[in-house]
Amino acid sequence: MFRADLFAGQRIVVTGGGSGIGRCTAHELAALGAHVALVGRTLEKLTTVADEIEATGKPRPTTHACDIRVEAQVQAVVAEVASGGRIDALVNNAGGQFLSPLRDISINGWDAVVRNNLTGGFLMAREVYRASMEKHGGSIVNIIADMWRSMPMMGHSGAARAGMLSFTETAAVEWACSGVRVNAVAPGYIASSGFTKYPEGARPFLQQMPDWIPLKRMGTESETSAAIVFLLSEAAAFITGSCIRVDGGAPNARVGWPLADHRKSEPYRGFPLETEVDFLKRT
Repeated sequence: MFRADLFAGQRIVVTGGGSGIGRCTAHELAALGAHVALVGRTLEKLTTVADEIEATGKPRPTTHACDIRVEAQVQAVVAEVASGGRIDALVNNAGGQFLSPLRDISINGWDAVVRNNLTGGFLMAREVYRASMEKHGGSIVNIIADMWRSMPMMGHSGAARAGMLSFTETAAVEWACSGVRVNAVAPGYIASSGFTKYPEGARPFLQQMPDWIPLKRMGTESETSAAIVFLLSEAAAFITGSCIRVDGGAPNARVGWPLADHRKSEPYRGFPLETEVDFLKRT
């Protein structure tokens, strides 16, 4: 299904495209013929990814510095991208959070995470819809997280991600008449560069994560990207308002049901530039 010209002639916006899942997804979409518009706060990181993609012989992505939490910046960037033609798809990937128990989260910390993981995604989707998709149709994939049951130490992010899932379901209904599909992908414990941003004291906690997953390993960026690409593709034409979990079955594990240790789940590593996080490697 993922033929070389799958997205030929399509313009696809990827937020948070300078690292991690966004970077991997941008490479995948470009390899499949898309013209990619990279959006993120740090232009230098976006430029590096654009250089990487250009080096593969694919058209160089455009790069757009933007804080998705700021409405005026989002409006300006979407208008800039739309000036080059219709926007066929949006990957709402930008986000971020920090570890903290709920009692210690300040109002500024709460607002920053909610604006990053919920408000910013709403602003990007709304502006892309207004600028192009309301008239031409398209597809949106919102990246959320494994927030089912609870998200201890990340309650701000869990609340925002759950809100983004509800937004996804509502937008799928309201925008269907414009030919727009809206879906979500919920990554679980994905061994991406984002883990390097957490304090060193959190590493023992992070290293234990595979023990809680039925597949007994962490996921890869390319496994997440594959789900995103599928939902953007014509093969998902009858899928909207849905969410694909990429989590190794973690939310299905239950207290009292021991998870047998094994090494029978082989990861898909479809992104040659993906680098394993050293402290997460299993012996």
